Amino acid sequence: MGDFYQNGVITTLHNLSRDSVSIESMEKELTEFAKVRPLSLVLPSLYSELQGPALKNIVEHLCEVPYLNQIVIGLDRATEDEYRHALEFFSKLPQKIKVLWNDGPRLQALDAELQEQGLAPKELGKGRNVWYCLGFVLGSGQAESVALHDCDILTYDRHMLARLLYPVANPNFNYEFCKGYYARVADGKINGRVSRLLVTPLLRALKKIFGNLDYLEYLDSYRYPLAGEFSFRTDVINDIRIPSDWGLEIGVLSEMDRNYSNNRLCQVDIADTYDHKHQSLSVDNENGGLSKMSIDISKAIFRKLATNGVVFNTETFRSIKATYYRIALDFVETYRNDATINGLKFDIHSEEQAVELFAHNILKAGLHFLDNPMETPFIPSWNRVTSAVPDIFPRMMDAVEKDMEEFSSK
Repeated sequence: MGDFYQNGVITTLHNLSRDSVSIESMEKELTEFAKVRPLSLVLPSLYSELQGPALKNIVEHLCEVPYLNQIVIGLDRATEDEYRHALEFFSKLPQKIKVLWNDGPRLQALDAELQEQGLAPKELGKGRNVWYCLGFVLGSGQAESVALHDCDILTYDRHMLARLLYPVANPNFNYEFCKGYYARVADGKINGRVSRLLVTPLLRALKKIFGNLDYLEYLDSYRYPLAGEFSFRTDVINDIRIPSDWGLEIGVLSEMDRNYSNNRLCQVDIADTYDHKHQSLSVDNENGGLSKMSIDISKAIFRKLATNGVVFNTETFRSIKATYYRIALDFVETYRNDATINGLKFDIHSEEQAVELFAHNILKAGLHFLDNPMETPFIPSWNRVTSAVPDIFPRMMDAVEKDMEEFSSK
C-alpha cells in the first residue's frame, strides 16, 4: 500500500487502491477522455531492442490498449533491412503507427538541412530521437496529450501507460506535465544507482552550499527524477528545449520548471516493480555507461543553476564534491539498512565504488562547465525551427510516409 504523503512543491498522485481500480475501468475512462483529447504514445527505440524480450512484451500489451490514437516510434541505428523488419515488427499494433527511420536517407536529408542552420541535435542518442518524435507528433496534429516511455522495460504492463497518461488526459485535471515514478527494486536488490547515489545527494549538497533555492526544492520534489516515463499536453512541445545527451530527463524537468507553475505539474506512481537493462559503471571510460551519464546529468544541473544566477568557480566545485561525497556515503548506509529490513541484497563495496566515481565526475563536470562557457547543449525549440523552416512539418510527414510505403512488406 502506497503512502498518501505530499512532500515537495509538486503534486504526487499515489496508487492507494491497487485492488479496487481495475485496468478495464481506467481504460474505459481514458477511452472517453480520448474522444475529447486524442492520446498518443512516443517510443524512442534502438533497433537492437527489437531483438530483446522487453519490447516484444511491450508491443503485446499495447495491442490491448483501446484509447491510443497514434503510436510514434523513433528507430535508431537501423539499416534498410532492419527498418523493413521494424515495420513488420510493429505492424501487429492496431493503432495508427508511424515509424521514423532516423538513419534513412529522407530523414537524414532533413537533418542535414537543419544542421546547416544550427537547428538540429548536435549528437546522436535518445535526446535526438525524442526530439524528432515529438516534432512529428506536433506536426501530425493527431494528439492533444502524449506519453513517452523507454523500450527496455522488462516489467511492463498496460496499467503503467494508463496511469502515466491519466493525469494529462483527464479534462477535469489541469496538469500540463506528469512524471512517472516507481520503486527501483528487482531481482532481490535495490537498483537506480544514479538517482539514489548521484542526483539526490548532489541536490542535498547543493542545498547545503547555496541554500534552499526554488529550483533545488523543485527538483528534489520528484521521487524518481531520472525516470524515462512522462506525459504532457502537446502544447508543451512547442517551447521545450532539451539536451541531446544523458541530461534529457533533468533537462525536461528544468524546462517544465521554467515554463509552468508548480500546480500544473505532477508525478504519479505507475508501477510496484520496475526493471530494465542496466548500464555498466564504466569506471575507466567517461564516455560510456554510468560514468558518462553522471557527467551529463551533473552538467545539466549546473547549467540550470547558472541560468538562475548562481556563480561557480573551481573552489565552489571542490566544495560541492566534498559535500556530496560525505552525504552520499551516509545515503549508502541508509539504503543498506532499508535493504536489510526488506530482505534485499546490498553490496556496500559496489555502492561506495559508485559514489567515488560520481564524486570524481561531479568535479569533472564542473570544470568542463567552467572551461566551456559558450557550450549550448540544448536542442532548439520547435517554435524556433518552424520559424526558420516553415514547411518542416509537412516535409517530415511526407518523408516518413514515403519511407513506410516504400519499405513496408504489405
